[in-house]
Amino acid sequence: MRKIYLVPNVITTGNLFCGFLSVVSSCQGDFQTAAWALFVAAIFDALDGRIARMAKATSSFGVQYDSLSDLTSFGIAPGILLHQFALGALGRAGLMISFLFTLCSALRLARFNVTASKLPKNFFQGLPTPAAANMVAFFVIFILYRGLDPIAKTGWMLFLAISLAMLMVSSLAFPSFKEFHWRSRGGFGMLFVGLLSVMVILMQPEITLFVVGCLYIMASIVWNILVHFGLLRAPSEPAPSPGGQDAG
Repeated sequence: MRKIYLVPNVITTGNLFCGFLSVVSSCQGDFQTAAWALFVAAIFDALDGRIARMAKATSSFGVQYDSLSDLTSFGIAPGILLHQFALGALGRAGLMISFLFTLCSALRLARFNVTASKLPKNFFQGLPTPAAANMVAFFVIFILYRGLDPIAKTGWMLFLAISLAMLMVSSLAFPSFKEFHWRSRGGFGMLFVGLLSVMVILMQPEITLFVVGCLYIMASIVWNILVHFGLLRAPSEPAPSPGGQDAG
């Protein structure tokens, strides 16, 4: 067996641990911790692939390990959170809808693994699983912060679970930020907007994170509609892929 690169896989392990922590917290009724754990898992997931490529430490083992970790953190953990937080009140129907989210996450990851080298690097085919899982997490955080009637909470979580599941297995294009590099250059205005955005999010993350997630999904859907009617260009052809540890 070839040598295993240490740093990227340690970061992937952080992703896996956060998914495990989210599952345990959901089962214990600590939904705040369960939701934030998914957010931290997404941060680890964003870092492992980037660090692996920067260090030229990509490997087949890392790709497979990353995919299994993603299924735990962005498929199983949010599915359990959906069920324990709201959908369990619907009985068997709630159980199946929660499983539908996990199933679509698994299908999305499997499709990503076999098509990643054939698609444009600046777009994902279907909603990425980390984004879908974090939309569940952000909405749970939002509900816990603002408070919702139990019936309304269950209804909105049901709608969210089905919508995210369908978006994950859809063929819609969603922007990827893989091509953004730490040394990317931009004007002062871009820097100011970026810093202002971070400040706004940090002021009230319980609300702004959910809003940002909604804007990302809605803007992507609108972009796809405009492309369909020929008002905008479709994603460019893919460049040769060096491989790596990225979530789909």
